[in-house]
Amino acid sequence: MTLRSVDLRKEPVEAILDRVERSLGVHLERETVVRKRRSVGARTDRGTWVRIERRGLDRIGVQGGDGIASAEALRGIAKPSWFAGVTWRDTVEPVMWRADETELLPGLPVGSSVLTEDPKLTENWWASLTASMDALSMQHTNRIATPDTETLTQELIRETIHRAFPGVETAVTEWSPAHADFNWANMTTPVFCVFDWEDWGMAPRGLDAANLWGASLAVPTLAARVRSERRDDLDTRDGKLMTLFVAAKILGPYADPDDTRLGAARETAERVMEELQTG
Repeated sequence: MTLRSVDLRKEPVEAILDRVERSLGVHLERETVVRKRRSVGARTDRGTWVRIERRGLDRIGVQGGDGIASAEALRGIAKPSWFAGVTWRDTVEPVMWRADETELLPGLPVGSSVLTEDPKLTENWWASLTASMDALSMQHTNRIATPDTETLTQELIRETIHRAFPGVETAVTEWSPAHADFNWANMTTPVFCVFDWEDWGMAPRGLDAANLWGASLAVPTLAARVRSERRDDLDTRDGKLMTLFVAAKILGPYADPDDTRLGAARETAERVMEELQTG
């Protein structure tokens, strides 16, 4: 059966919410429901948050769909605690549903995934982000990151980069744990906390930093701050490859001609390719 494309912002989800309430023994406060393309979230009557995700069975892979639960083993990272989860297979489509109950966030998301204005974050916020990213890089896992629900492999990296930058040598030498969906919609302010860990796993060094850089390009000072904070990752060969990986998604065949990040992404990519060739 072919999996149909679904946007949960447009689909009826009341029956799904009812099932989650019965399974987890909670009441979801309907006025707090937040809908995204492939997930729905809501506050509960016991002061927690429940995130519900729809994922095709072909996108689960060998590690399953328990990213948020498995992230509970991570230490030294500012993230919400995980309490309970429930998983079931859809009776009609080749789809897995997963609901996870977690601690409430300490603040609101910084913004949408890609920012167009400076969020004016504090020095304490940046220090917490840096400490959390450093701590994550020191963890150990058998999971493989699944950005955009695709298992991150050397072949995927090569194909993605070559769509925009053919001929670049894309062999990765250093892999470390990454959140894999590291953008401004998945972290809070004024207190730093990173959430939505469903895709975390091993990835080339610098993936998270490159993702955040790419999400900041419409605000040059913000993009520069991200690069400054994470230069130890982004200045490595693998970090430069991840910069090209992210830039290729912005500049590649599906580029939005109205994307304000195009110029900055192209300029950085050209500089990075030159550094890779001479380095």
